[in-house]
Amino acid sequence: MEAHLYKHKFAHYILIIVGTILMAVSVNVVYEPLEMVTGGLSGLAIVIKKVTGVFIEGGIPLWITNLLLNIPLFITAVIVRGKTFVKHALFAEVSFTIALALVPTTFHFVGQDYLLAAVFGGVIGGTGIGLVFAANASTGGTDLLAMIIHKFKPYYTVPRILTVIDGLVVIIGIISFGITKALYAIIAVYISAKISDSILEGLKFAKMAYIISDEYDRIAQKIMEQLDRGVTGISATGMYSNKDKKMLFCVVSKKEIVELKELVAEVDPKAFIIVSDAREVMGEGFREYRQ
Repeated sequence: MEAHLYKHKFAHYILIIVGTILMAVSVNVVYEPLEMVTGGLSGLAIVIKKVTGVFIEGGIPLWITNLLLNIPLFITAVIVRGKTFVKHALFAEVSFTIALALVPTTFHFVGQDYLLAAVFGGVIGGTGIGLVFAANASTGGTDLLAMIIHKFKPYYTVPRILTVIDGLVVIIGIISFGITKALYAIIAVYISAKISDSILEGLKFAKMAYIISDEYDRIAQKIMEQLDRGVTGISATGMYSNKDKKMLFCVVSKKEIVELKELVAEVDPKAFIIVSDAREVMGEGFREYRQ
């Protein structure tokens, strides 16, 4: 069992490393040379490099800006959400920063073709983001900032907050580099989102899971504590054993389903889990009801 969990964790770290390298390639090789601001702290870093180029030859490198902007975010996240919450995100952020520092910025395979840059940048970056999300991690940045804000403003969903933050970064890009480049950047963002969604098993909004186990109490407690998700116990009877038991039902995000399965297997390797797609979920932690 321990060897099985070790292999899963090792695979997660490999996904994060490969994903962050691809993200760095999209930023260093495609977006930064053409001054395309696609949102996020990496987009803000592109603007800062351009502005500081007046005072410093070549401007402040992207990896330095990305690192410096993330430090206060991670400190705040640890205080607000706890160490467990930022564990994977911290590894992904360090990996992304190192990749930004190492991926060469001199190789520009798309030339000055902005449409080609938007397509290939979106595909490469989206694949990287999808792999990182598949490992149940994020690279911090505006994602982390949105989660922190959500903690204090729970009536706004994380995607809504993230959209506003990234929108502001894009507006800064418009002011710095002009609206034409920003429009191509928006195309890149759209393609990136579609690619990352397809990697995370497509267009489904969430996953719902039914869990059958004699250890339902311990499993439910872990789900509520580690995933911060609600769990419903449904009375059920095993027709073979003729024993009454609880069947657990819960809904989690696409990124959390991997962690949920590992959590259940850790408590009870013989547990029976049924996972299916939820087309739409309304309520706390997901899409809020509209008034």
